[in-house]
Amino acid sequence: MASETDLPRDALARILNGTSSDPYSVMGPHERNGTRHVTAFDPGAARLAAVIGKSEYPLEPLPDMPGLFSGPVPGDAPYGLRGWDAKNRSWDMEDPYRFGPVLGEIDEYLLGEGTHHALWNALGAHTLTHDGVHGTHFAVWAPNAQRVSVVGPFNDWDGRRNLMRYRGGTGVWETFVPGIGEGTSYKYEILGHDGQVQPLKADPVGFGSEHPPKNASVVRDINGYGWSDDEWMRIRAERNARTAPISVYEVHLGSWKRKADNRRISYVEAATELVDYVTEMGFTHIELMPISEYPFDGSWGYQPVGLFAPTVRHGPPHEFRDLVNAAHKAGVGIIIDWVPGHFPTDPHGLGRFDGTALYEHADPREGFHQDWNTYIYNYGRREVKNFLTSNALYWLKEYHADGLRVDAVASMLYRDYSRKDGEWVPNKDGGRENYEAIDVLRAMNELTYGECEGIMTVAEESTSYPKVSRPVHDGGLGFGYKWNMGWMNDSLEYMKKDPLYRKHHHGQLTFGLTYAFSENFILPISHDEVVHGKGSMLDRMPGSRAEKFANLRAFYGYMWGHPGKKLLFMGQEFAQASEWNHDTELDWSALERPDHKGIQRLVADLNRLYAETPALYRRDCDPDGFQWIEADDADNSVLAWLRRGEAGDKEVVVLVNFTPQEQRAYRIGLPFAGTWREALNTDASLYGGGDRGNMGSVEAEARPSHGQAASAEVVIPPLSAVYLVQD
Repeated sequence: MASETDLPRDALARILNGTSSDPYSVMGPHERNGTRHVTAFDPGAARLAAVIGKSEYPLEPLPDMPGLFSGPVPGDAPYGLRGWDAKNRSWDMEDPYRFGPVLGEIDEYLLGEGTHHALWNALGAHTLTHDGVHGTHFAVWAPNAQRVSVVGPFNDWDGRRNLMRYRGGTGVWETFVPGIGEGTSYKYEILGHDGQVQPLKADPVGFGSEHPPKNASVVRDINGYGWSDDEWMRIRAERNARTAPISVYEVHLGSWKRKADNRRISYVEAATELVDYVTEMGFTHIELMPISEYPFDGSWGYQPVGLFAPTVRHGPPHEFRDLVNAAHKAGVGIIIDWVPGHFPTDPHGLGRFDGTALYEHADPREGFHQDWNTYIYNYGRREVKNFLTSNALYWLKEYHADGLRVDAVASMLYRDYSRKDGEWVPNKDGGRENYEAIDVLRAMNELTYGECEGIMTVAEESTSYPKVSRPVHDGGLGFGYKWNMGWMNDSLEYMKKDPLYRKHHHGQLTFGLTYAFSENFILPISHDEVVHGKGSMLDRMPGSRAEKFANLRAFYGYMWGHPGKKLLFMGQEFAQASEWNHDTELDWSALERPDHKGIQRLVADLNRLYAETPALYRRDCDPDGFQWIEADDADNSVLAWLRRGEAGDKEVVVLVNFTPQEQRAYRIGLPFAGTWREALNTDASLYGGGDRGNMGSVEAEARPSHGQAASAEVVIPPLSAVYLVQD
């Protein structure tokens, strides 16, 4: 029996009251006087013994320390523990304190340096076999904590049971918990630097979560998925290129379709239904609004807590991979919304994680978003930068995502974003640019493009910050594409006006071409345009019901003919009449009405024409691919322009009439004499229009006009767009 003088009583008392920062110094096996002694803790045990094979070695209870036992265990063979309660009921378990550390020297070095690009391989919860025993290794960054424990149903949520080992200069705590694995719920119990126990925290690098409103992390084994998308991965660089046709269908998975009893669609169901629909509609990519785990449905995922966990609302991680894999096999790319700009204040989240402002700035002028009541990351902290950049890489590597669309970039770029004087802290040079956030964005783009061939990153950036989609080595932020928010705002502002007054606002449609090639632009009609009282796209159009549909058809014709890649939020492809509601599915019943069905057919045909006509996409980001033919006919609200591809590509002329008056015998310049095929007319009866147009083609004569060598008299139906393709 070990005497009290053999054991550091103060250290054991800290085990008992849950304040020990170094549990492995007293718990588990230790040599004393040439013999192995084992000290173990089980508050439910009346008796405890170490077990080797069929032999039991009783451990004596320590006086006045209920649940603590200690005693000699001969030899050096692995041992287990057997406990008995007061009614002599027994159970067997492994001693978590007999296992050594899992993290190696390389992990420690990279963690300490803040350059562990595969952070998820070191931190989080990983099922593995350690010293011959299956269990889960936990590791979490909490440098200012006095003590960290992993808690869950496996230890009755008792923070004294699985105290973690501190890894010195890295600020990381780790432990191996034997006997638990896939599907186990857990959190971290953290004793702050001030001695106060923090709210139980979810794992910042956890791979799974409980179903909301529950919020514990869940152990998920993300290894071993059988990908079958090799062909897509081989060609995706071509599919994501500036010279490729890119038409994106933006989806909130929770409200795209619902099942019986308003159940959300699963990843597996979406792998068939969503992918089939997108393929049928001719979209090239699906952009998923954030699927990182989040607590509040009403945030649509833009206030994430589990950045490394696909939301369990639709299934576990491998089933999300099923969706990505199915999309790739159908030739469709997957873009994920990524949110590095802020995080919510939920008690189980990152805020004051170890009792200090760890992930966020302590000063609310730098660390708190007043608009969204969220925390702002401390981008200048190397570990936080590592956390974010490695998370971006994680989705691309582990889930084969083809791109990341970065939310709210403007809020990251400027320290005074949505703040009054005195409410923000200038940078070191006295300016408003957030150098640290800019550095994170550049590092993310360099890392992801450097390690994942063929991916794309997209910035939602609403200011005139220069070179957003230019390489870092050229002074840019390094994004592949940027949302054209200026085009979107001007175009929608124009479209909502009564056609009678549009001639006074003609510049809202032409101004965008003065900067259309300053970035690699995507033209976005996103979820933001159909929420918060803005109504649907159909609802924003003026006039009678028939005129609303005609306006919308003309707008889509204008959009698909305009330079820039395309993005359309779900429901707008069939002109859903109501504003988007995240709590229910889209109004699919609208497709029973011919006018809605017509819009859907139009969008599908626009996608196909776009994909099949190189002049409409190869030079989307190149000024040589665009030329105005008629930009100044404000009185008639008519626009005409030319789209060019590479040598040998047939040229396309796009004509748009934004008034209810038909333009007959409208002479327009064309590059060549001869036949020009009417490839698409938004006034076709197939789309719900009046079938007014050019009888399938026009004949251009060698009569110069509008600076072109030839011209023709054309019909531009009211509120319509017409595409003429060189025959």
